[in-house]
Amino acid sequence: MYLTKEEELVLAGEYGYALQKAMEILVALGEIYGADRLIPIKSAQIAGVSYKNIGDAGMEFLRDFADAGAKVSVYTTLNPAGIGDDEFMEKQREVLELYRAMGIETTSTCTPYYGANLPKFGDHLAWSESSAVSFANSIVGARTNREGGPSSLAAAIVGKTPNYGLHLDENRKATVVVKVEAKVRTFVDYSALGYHLGKTLGNDVPYLRRIQPERVEFLKELGAAMAASGSVALYHVEGETPEYRDAVTDKLETITVEESDVKAVREAFSDDWGDIDIILVGCPHASLAEIKEIAELLKMRGRPLKIPLFITASRAVKALADSLGYTETIERYNGRIIADSCLVVSPIKGWYRGIATNSGKSAFYFRSFGFKVRLDDAEKLIKEAP
Repeated sequence: MYLTKEEELVLAGEYGYALQKAMEILVALGEIYGADRLIPIKSAQIAGVSYKNIGDAGMEFLRDFADAGAKVSVYTTLNPAGIGDDEFMEKQREVLELYRAMGIETTSTCTPYYGANLPKFGDHLAWSESSAVSFANSIVGARTNREGGPSSLAAAIVGKTPNYGLHLDENRKATVVVKVEAKVRTFVDYSALGYHLGKTLGNDVPYLRRIQPERVEFLKELGAAMAASGSVALYHVEGETPEYRDAVTDKLETITVEESDVKAVREAFSDDWGDIDIILVGCPHASLAEIKEIAELLKMRGRPLKIPLFITASRAVKALADSLGYTETIERYNGRIIADSCLVVSPIKGWYRGIATNSGKSAFYFRSFGFKVRLDDAEKLIKEAP
C-alpha cells in the first residue's frame, strides 16, 4: 500500500506513539484487504462502547491511547452505551471518560445521522455500527465499510481510512436483484423483509424492485435487519435510493421474495403475551416521528400499559421529545425514553423473560440471547399489550 512521506513519518513514530499505533492498525488493515492508499474521511462513528462488549481488555486498549495523548482529528461520535447495576455503570462511565479524553463527542447512538454526524452524498467515513453503515451507504450515498471499534478509532485519530471495499465504485454495484412479490407496507413488514434477506444474502449488495417505502424509517429498519441477520452493508431500491440508476451493470441473478417468506419471519417471532414482560421500540434508535407516533398511539389506547415500554433514542432526539411534550405523554402510560443506551448491549439477562418489539434487528439479537420475542407493528403492540 502506498504511503505519502508524511504517513511514513507517522508510521515511524515521528509524530508520537498514539498516531503511530493508530497508523499501524490502518496499514495492517489496508494490507489485508489490498488497499492502494489511505483516503481522508469526514467523520467517524465508533463501536465498542458498552462495557458488556469490551470488558476490561477493551478498556485497557482505550486507556493506552488516552494516556498517550491521542486526539481524534475528525468529528467522531459513539455507538450506544450499556446500562446495568452500579458496578457495571461505574465501568461504563469510565469507558465514556476515556473516549471523551480523546476529543470524541460522547453522544452514544446508533443513529448519529439524527444529530450532528450527518454525512452528505459521496463523503468517505469510518463508521462501525451496522445499521448506521447501512443508512450512510444506502440512503445517504456516503461511503464506509463496516469498521470494527479499533479500526474506526484509529481512522478517527489519523483522519484517514484504507481505500478498499465500499469506498470503491466497483464494489458499490449490485450483486443480486431482489423481486419483492410480498406486500410490504408497514414498519414491521420492512423489518421482516430485511430479516429474511439478511439470512438469505449474507454480504451481497441487493437491488430491490417493487417496493415503495412511505417513510425513510422503513428503509432504516430494512437495512438494520439485513445487517443484523446477515452482513449487508449497502443496498439499492429502484426509484428510491441515490445510487440505484447505476447499480445494475451486468446481468445478475434474480431472487423473489414471496408473501410466505415475510409471513414466516413474523410467525417465527410470535411468542405469547404471557411470556412478554417488556415492550421495546427504537432499534435502531427512534426518530422524533417514531416517538410522536408512540405518544399518539398511547393516547388512543387510553390506559397505562401493565408492562413497561422502553423507547431508546439519541440524546438529541429525546431533548426534542421532552420539549414537545411527547416524553410526558409516554411516561403517563408507563413508558420511558432511554437516551444514548441500548438494551441489546446491556446485561439484562435475568431482568426479563420476553420482549415485544417492532424491530427485526431486536428480534434477531434477543432471540439469540435466549429471550422470548414477539414481533409486530407498534400500533398492534400498544393496542394488544396487557
